[in-house]
Amino acid sequence: MEETRKRSIAKAVSYRIACVIMLTLVTYLITGDLLQMTSIVVIFQSIQMVIYNFHGRAWKRIK
Repeated sequence: MEETRKRSIAKAVSYRIACVIMLTLVTYLITGDLLQMTSIVVIFQSIQMVIYNFHGRAWKRIK
């Protein structure tokens, strides 16, 4: 199957959803607290977005 832009985006979105679900489940199993779980997931995902942005910019500089 050909890798189109639309397919790549769908694949990336579905992967991120799976990652968020796994993080949510693991965090809840460890903490047993919905507020802590929510805080950890939101903070972690926010940090990941920033790191992803810098990572992408760093790779653009590599030839």
